[in-house]
Amino acid sequence: MEYAIAKWLHVLSSTVLFGTGIGSAYYFLAGSLSRDARRAAAIAGYVVVADWLFTATTAVIQPLTGYWMMRVAGMGLDAAWLRGSVYLYGLAMACWLPVVWLQIRLRDLARQAAAGGSPLPARYWRYFRWWFGLGVIAFLAFVAIFYLMTVKPA
Repeated sequence: MEYAIAKWLHVLSSTVLFGTGIGSAYYFLAGSLSRDARRAAAIAGYVVVADWLFTATTAVIQPLTGYWMMRVAGMGLDAAWLRGSVYLYGLAMACWLPVVWLQIRLRDLARQAAAGGSPLPARYWRYFRWWFGLGVIAFLAFVAIFYLMTVKPA
């Protein structure tokens, strides 16, 4: 029963983590590509809050519940699929941390542009390209993690 609870929490938190990431990335992308500084600022504000409420909390819960399952199951990191999952999770989180910083900067730049009635500045688009590239890497890492955790290849 303890393993089932740990697994349920792990799956639930991974769903919130991945779902929030995909949803907020979609809206952030759409807001930015509208090139409307007011729209981009409003959406970026919501995305920054969502990242702190949902992504940050589940990003902490994931390794804790994963470790809990390993302990209950008597497993170690000797399984290649598990080591690969841990490595990819580290990669995804290494991408996510600068993404959070970039989102805050992008939000602030969009708010400044909106307040001044000006278009989104060139710096916004430089940060945006970094945000997008790091997001793609994190997305692919999570897709690979879901594959490894589901298939558990030898």
